Parts: sequence; structure tokens; C-alpha cells
Amino acid sequence: MLPELGQFALILALLLAALQAFFGLAAPALGRDRWLAAVMPATAGQAVMVGTAFACLVASFVRFDFSVAYVAENSNSALPLAYRVAAVWGAHEGSLLLWITLLAVWTVAVAFGVARLPARFGARVLGVLGLVSFGFILFTLATSNPFLRLDPPVPDGRDLNPLLQDPALALHPPLLYTGYVGFAVAFAFAIAAMLEGRLDQTWAKWTRPWTLAAWAFLTCGIALGSWWAYYELGWGGYWFWDPVENASFMPWLIGTALIHSLAVTDKRGLFKSWTLLLAIIAFSLSLLGTFLVRSGVLVSVHSFAADPARGVFILAFLVIMIGGALSLYAWRAPLLRSNAGFEFASRESFLLFNNILLVIAAATVFGGTLAPLISDTLGLGTLSVGPQYFNPTFLLPMLPLIALVAIGMHANWKRGRLGERGRPVIVAGLMALAIAIALVFGYYAGRPGLALVSFALGAWLVLSSLFDPLDRLRRGLSMPRAIIGMTLAHVAVGVFVIAVTAVETYTVEQDIAMARGETAHVGGFDFRFDGVDAIDGPNYDGVHGVVQVTRDGTPVVTMHPEKRRYLVQQSVMTEAAIASQAGRDLFVALGEDLGAGRWSLRIQIRPLINYVWLAAALMALGGAIAASDRRYRHARAAAAVPANAGQGSTA
Repeated sequence: MLPELGQFALILALLLAALQAFFGLAAPALGRDRWLAAVMPATAGQAVMVGTAFACLVASFVRFDFSVAYVAENSNSALPLAYRVAAVWGAHEGSLLLWITLLAVWTVAVAFGVARLPARFGARVLGVLGLVSFGFILFTLATSNPFLRLDPPVPDGRDLNPLLQDPALALHPPLLYTGYVGFAVAFAFAIAAMLEGRLDQTWAKWTRPWTLAAWAFLTCGIALGSWWAYYELGWGGYWFWDPVENASFMPWLIGTALIHSLAVTDKRGLFKSWTLLLAIIAFSLSLLGTFLVRSGVLVSVHSFAADPARGVFILAFLVIMIGGALSLYAWRAPLLRSNAGFEFASRESFLLFNNILLVIAAATVFGGTLAPLISDTLGLGTLSVGPQYFNPTFLLPMLPLIALVAIGMHANWKRGRLGERGRPVIVAGLMALAIAIALVFGYYAGRPGLALVSFALGAWLVLSSLFDPLDRLRRGLSMPRAIIGMTLAHVAVGVFVIAVTAVETYTVEQDIAMARGETAHVGGFDFRFDGVDAIDGPNYDGVHGVVQVTRDGTPVVTMHPEKRRYLVQQSVMTEAAIASQAGRDLFVALGEDLGAGRWSLRIQIRPLINYVWLAAALMALGGAIAASDRRYRHARAAAAVPANAGQGSTA
């Protein structure tokens, strides 16, 4: 009876989400303060019911309940326990339930947070989140029910997609969705602020930690997906501008602009219109990503579903939510003016330019992602948009952005003179140029071009980010967590730029056919192929190659690239062998069996590629540290005083 219990719990969750939305939005609008007391119980009840539904689905997978259609489609009796749990979100229906569950968790966390804010404002925030929950739960029950039964049940399941039988991809969706859903919180705060007419600096301070946390989770999710693509798909890349990759990257770019815009609104009361609009766009792009993954309108190895009816539902939900938000934004536009000013070279100006460049970057990704769909819809024929478009168009706004960040973090608020702060910027720039020259003409021995510029910009950002914290330490000043987090994130961006530049410029790659005993010389290493051996796994069999790697006659490592055949679906998967050396990865993927003992192999040497994911991890850590700054908690506590002082009942 667990599937029936799960479905019943989901129906109750739908009703409670409707109550949460109604009381949260209607009570402040109608002045019915007694109704506010119903918002918290509805929020808690919805979370309990959603958690119950999710637990029932997990239990159905763990217990091999193949009478449930979703379990039978995505599990098998030979599937290990860890992947049976991960299979819960391995396809469309379960991943949607995971989304709803994470939204319920975020909502409960927000409920605790807004308890110390003005009651009407907090109710509006929870009401908006209840409305979002209602839409997604209704979508699940109407088009994507994971609890449907099979009659009669099948004896065994069809197995989880072999691509998803991997630790990194098991964790990738929860992290990614936590970031997606987190932007719903920023959206809810923005809508509540506009409904309340409270468009001062206070609401920005309340919103910042939630937005930083969402951004940190989304960063982790994107990085984990990139790492999985690198070692699992066999091509050795870490980013292919796939439509679904782009679907997660666009809200990340807008979210990055949002956290910087919130900083200005919090500090100076400026950029209120920017901040509200970015909060709406970030959540809009999260919904758009959901639409792209689930509608089947774009082809991707990451897509969950190809059901146009589901896509129409999500598209309608997107139009209602975002159309309503933009209408509200237009209504409140007269309240967004500010009399505060700032000079051209002030920190506000740098942050404004940075945000414009981030929005331009997101727009180029958006255009390239949807161009094939638009071309097909208009009957203009098939259009393929890949790295040849994305790489140069994305690079154009990014290079000046890095330079602006390196300078702008030292600019003064309001005033446009760097003064004594200009010297560290110049010193950092000269040191960065020296480092870039040493890397290009010394360590990597040539091919300067754009690499020299990118290395210099990345190193400049790293060094420039460190000057202020080091100066604070020298003078014995305290270091708030927000500054620590900002510094760490900016350093990480610089490291990321350096790492990507090295990977894109100095990767050595060779596809070669080899027989047992043959040796290939690639990038200063010798790769000797010693044939293949049979392997057996819990639900697959296959072969792994034996590749001995030496350098100047000295043994370096033995690598074992695999070719797996999953027994139920008869899918053949490549498992690359990767050996991390100082400053580089050795990458070997086993290709096709060419007969007579010969195999095709892909051999790559990728410099600094691990620093791509290290930088992403440091970015996320920086966001998490900044989100935990105690000043945000003090802001909520201060808000509680006026919130409780003037409460009256008008019911």
C-alpha cells in the first residue's frame, strides 16, 4: 500500500499548498491578521506530506516493488542499493518529486527565517512559495504521477539508465535542483517586497543569504555534472554547450549578477529595479531549464522526458508566474526610483557594468540554446549551434568582466577615485603579467595569442582579490564572513580562468588504433597498450584495457580504461581511465574493437583540468561562507522588533 499512501500524501500536499498560498497572500492583502496563523501550519503540513510521498517512492525502489510502473522502468533486481535510491530521481517523474521535496525543505527553512521578520511580509513570502509548490504538485499529479501501478506487475525491471549509474550523477540532480529551487526563494522575497511596497534596503538584506546559498548549491551541481561528463562520456571534455548544460548555466549567470546587485541595494539602496528584475529572471530561467529538460523540444543526453504535453503545462505555468511577476514589477516601477547618486568610477559603477556584462553573457547563451528551436519552428531548416558560436560570443563579455572585477573591488562606494587603493591594483596587474609571460613562454613554451591575455587576467584577479584581506590581517582588523566568502569566490574565479585557459590552449589529444604491445608517444609520455581483460560487475560485464604509461623510460602509472555492457538494457558504456599528475591529467578512453586484437584508444593530456573543479568548489564554499555572515541574522532580529510592536487583529 506504500504507492497508494504516497499518492494520497501528494494529494494532501496539493491541498495544503493551496491553503499556504491562499492564506499567505490573501491575509495581508485583506488585512485579516488572524489568517496569518494558518500559514505556518499549512507550510509544515505540506512539507510533511511531500516528505511522506518521497519516502514512499524511495521505499518502493528499495523493496523492488515492480508493480509500480516508474520503479519497473528505472530499476532492476541486480541494481546495487545506492543506485536504487538514486534511481528515484533517475527519470522524469521521480526527479520532479525530488524538485517538490527540495522546495518543501527550502520553504520550511524560510519559514524559520521569516518568523523573525514582519508577519505580513513573511506570510507573503511563504504564500508565493506555496503557489510555486501548488503548480509543481499539480503538474506531478496531472501528468507525471510516479505512483501509477502495473497490472499485472512485471517480474523484473528494465534497469536504471547506465549513464546514471555513477556516484557523481547520483548527487548531481539533488545539488542542481537545490540551487534551482533556491532561486524560488529570491523570487518569493522579490514578489513579497513588491506586494508590500517595501522596496527599501531592508528586504535586500533579508534576501541575500538565501540567494547566496542557492547560488552555492547551483555552482556545486553544475561542477559535478561537468566532472561526470569529463570522465564518463569518453570524449574527455568538461563542457560542450549542451542545451541542458546551458539551461543550468543561464540561471547561474543571472544569479551571479543578482548577488552583486543585492549587495548594492543592501549597502546603498540603489539598483532596486535591477535587483527585482534579476530575481524574477533567475527563477524564470530555472523554470525554463525545467521546460527544456522535460518537454523534448531540444535533444540532449541529459534530457529526462520527451512529452510535449508536459512541456505545454510547464510553459503555461511559466507564463502565469513570470507574466504575473513582470506585471507586478511594472506596477511598482514608480517606487523604484532612488535619489542617491554615485560617480562614474565608483564601486557602484563597476558593479553595474559587471551586471550588464553578465546579462549579455546569459543572453548569448540563451540565444544560442534556443536558436535551433526557433529555426525549426519558423521552417528555416535544421540549425546546429555549438562551441564555434558559444566560445567566441561568451568570451567577448567575459574578458572585460574579469578586468572590471579586478579593479572594481578596490573602488570606493559613491566616490569615483581609487586614491591609495589604485597602487595595489597596478602592482597586481604587473605581477599578473609577469606570471602570464612565465607560463606562456616558459612553462608551456609558446603559443601565446589569447592565452597570454587570459592568464594575465586570471592571475590579476587572484592577486587583486588578496590585497584587501592581507591588508586587514596586517592591521589586525576583523574579517567578516561576507568578506572572506567574497575573497574566496573571486580568487576561485581567477583560478578558473587560468585553468580553463591552460586546458583549452595546451591540451594534447590523439585518437589511435593500437594492438597489444604497441606504444604511442603523446605529450612527452609513452603509452603502451597491453591488451584487454574481461571484467564482471553486479549488473554488467565487459573488458578493461591495460595501458602502461612511462616517461623517459620511468614507469608513471598503469591505467585501465573500461568498456562495459549493461546486461538488462544491453547498453555499452565507456569508463575512461584518468591519472592525475602534478598539474595535468592523463586520460585514456577505450574505443571500438577493431578486430585482430586491435582497439581504438583516445589519449589526452589535459593541463590544470582538476583546477577547474577545484575553483568551482571554492566558489561554492565562498558563497556558503558569505551566506553565513552573522550580520544577516542580526538584520532579521532587528526586523522582529517593529514587526511585533504594532501587530493588531482586523479579522
